Formats: sequence, structure tokens, C-alpha cells
Amino acid sequence: MTTAFFPKDRNLRVGLIAVLIALAMLALGFAAVPLYRMFCQVTGFGGTTMRSATGIAPGEVAGKIVNVRFDANVSPALPWRFAAEKTVARVAIGARQMAFFTATNLSDHPITGTAAFNVTPEQAGPFFTKIQCFCFTSQTLKPGETVRMPVIYYVDPAILNDKDARQLNEITLSYTFFPDKSAVDSGRAGG
Repeated sequence: MTTAFFPKDRNLRVGLIAVLIALAMLALGFAAVPLYRMFCQVTGFGGTTMRSATGIAPGEVAGKIVNVRFDANVSPALPWRFAAEKTVARVAIGARQMAFFTATNLSDHPITGTAAFNVTPEQAGPFFTKIQCFCFTSQTLKPGETVRMPVIYYVDPAILNDKDARQLNEITLSYTFFPDKSAVDSGRAGG
């Protein structure tokens, strides 16, 4: 089988096919991270939380309470102090809630950070919905600046219909701030 695209020399043809396969694998390697992130955001896989499209919580389910624990971390590459103002909240399922975190830039220059987040246990991810969050955008802090950052969220009542998640008594929302590489690369902030 010889086509105009493939050379007639068998060794050259095999080499060309191997190079094409290697290039395809390289392209898939670069596409894997954004594709995985989209998959997690759509399905809640790996503890990825949902993002509210409407900004409206469905409303409290009477008598159904869960503890939400807040965990705050900072990458060693980011000279910030970051903490939750309250480490645990008793939350009525379906009710809109608000939690606050504070971040302080401990350096002598402006720095932009981005928060990565997840929810544990993983089966709670599809039911933990954020209406507003500092993690949706990068945060730039001036030297020595402290900011108070809210997250508005709710636990979807659909959790009560899920056989794996309905027995949960505690959910942990965890954030880790990292230097925003795009801000450093574009010259907006140093790190």
C-alpha cells in the first residue's frame, strides 16, 4: 500500500509513522491537563467543587446539617500567610453560606497568587457548590498588605439522594495558594 504521502522506502515509511505517533503523543500530553481539569469541573471528580451558574442557593433542608471544615495552605514559593477566619462551620444543607479567609503578603514587593482548591471526601465534590470565590481569579497583594477574601457556597440538597455521599457528616474545603506564573511571566508581579 503506497500513497503519495508515504515514501516507497519501507524504513523511511516506518520512521515517518513513528515520528507522527510521537508528535501525537506529545500533543496529547500537553492537552491532558486542561482536559482533565474540564472533566473534573464537570463531574466533580477528585473533589473538584461545582460552580453555581445562577448564584442562587436552593434553600435550606430542615434538620439536615453538615460540618464544613476550612483548610488553608500556601506554597513554599509564595511568601504569604493565608488562613481561614473560622476553621469549622455548621451548615444547613441547601442554605447559602459565607466563609472568610485572610491573606498577607510578607514580602517587600507586589505578588500575585492563585488558589487551587478541592473538597474531601471526594464524593462530596459534586455537591459542594461555590457561588462566589476568590479562587475564581488571581489575587495581587501589595507588600505587607492583608486582604479578607470571602467564599460564598452551599451544599446541594441532591447530596441526600446520593448513596455514597448522603451519610457524610463533615466536608473539608481546602485551598492552597501558589504564585501565579502568568502574572510573573507577563511582568505584573514578582516572586
